[in-house]
Amino acid sequence: MTIASRLRGPKMNVTMNTSEIFLIAMLIIFTVPYLVWRLFRTDHYAPLVVVQIIGGVLLGPGVLGAIFPTYYSFVFNPQVIGALNGIAWWAVMMFVWVAGIELDIAEAWARRRETSITAGLALVVPLLFGSAAAIVMLKTGGWIGEQGTTWQVVLGIGMACAVTALPILVLFLEKLEILRQPVGQRVLRYASLDDVAIWGVLALILLDWTRVGRQGGFLIAFGFAAFAMRWLMARLPERDRWYVGLIWLAACGFAADWAGLHFMVGAFLSGAVLDGKWFNQRRMDEFRNTILLVVMPVFFLSTGLRTNWAVGGLAVFGAAALLLAASVGGKLAGVHLAGRILKWEKGEASIIGWLLQTKALIMIIFANVLLDKEIISNETFTALLLMAVASTMLTIPIVKPRLAKLAGLISKRQ
Repeated sequence: MTIASRLRGPKMNVTMNTSEIFLIAMLIIFTVPYLVWRLFRTDHYAPLVVVQIIGGVLLGPGVLGAIFPTYYSFVFNPQVIGALNGIAWWAVMMFVWVAGIELDIAEAWARRRETSITAGLALVVPLLFGSAAAIVMLKTGGWIGEQGTTWQVVLGIGMACAVTALPILVLFLEKLEILRQPVGQRVLRYASLDDVAIWGVLALILLDWTRVGRQGGFLIAFGFAAFAMRWLMARLPERDRWYVGLIWLAACGFAADWAGLHFMVGAFLSGAVLDGKWFNQRRMDEFRNTILLVVMPVFFLSTGLRTNWAVGGLAVFGAAALLLAASVGGKLAGVHLAGRILKWEKGEASIIGWLLQTKALIMIIFANVLLDKEIISNETFTALLLMAVASTMLTIPIVKPRLAKLAGLISKRQ
């Protein structure tokens, strides 16, 4: 690289090219969260992925940039941020693609009454709670993006409060040793159905009436292309399915972005139309874990770089607390209502509700899309990010002891 950056301080005058500064940034991204996670043994309440998200916030302009502005602008200069963003985009596209593949719509349909009641209430109630919280927030300024309207922000925040992070939920279920147990599969069914609804609502929020013809054309073309892709994938050996699947991912991401939706919508759709049975489950787990290990930390950092505290730290933390209460309270209320209708055992709804309120990555991705489209402000994004981290950190400490008291729930089928 020929572009050089110079850092001047009282006792230093250092010139480095962009590739060297990029590697310094990568060193920070991978080293700091890992050391915090390992040295402070945070795994019980904050798994590595959560520490990495928090690390992204702390390394962003609102914390590191405010304390050490010279060093921050040196390491995270426009060229380095551009390189990091490229990695982050592809990382999160692959992650969402895997989330789409892992949806088990067939199983949800086979148990449609129980699944639709639980998933429906677990989605609608927190959406209403979150929308009410958004209306309260909008009584003061600074929360709507330049291109956003009130209904988009209210619906967007409401849906952010209703999201369940399916990929992180899988990791938590593995940690609790219930992923392959009946209760784990039940929770995944509920989360899968909600995931479909969430991306549908996102497409509605992003609907651009000035480009509705292009967006409609994308959906029609995607339907035909998906049919052809399914025909092809069913006839390919598995080793070819992975490569062809990634080509399909890139094509769908490009087409969705060109149509004015967002490349993330295309990424999810590209995975959702593929059958999980076409891929070896062990290899899929390894692929997801590799993405989380190798490239997703860059996405967490790039997410942290977008945080903003311009409306005041107290206002942002206050909004995050309000959204956390709406999110957790709404999810628990919805699942408890479902439990009453379906006559679950005492304590069952509480465990399932706390698992389903896990936010983390999918909500952060959802909020990133709203920020990309300037529907929400950086301050709203920051509040949503803090809410997602807090909700995810609550899951394991609350669920683990309750699960131990209800050992019979683990093997219960619904």
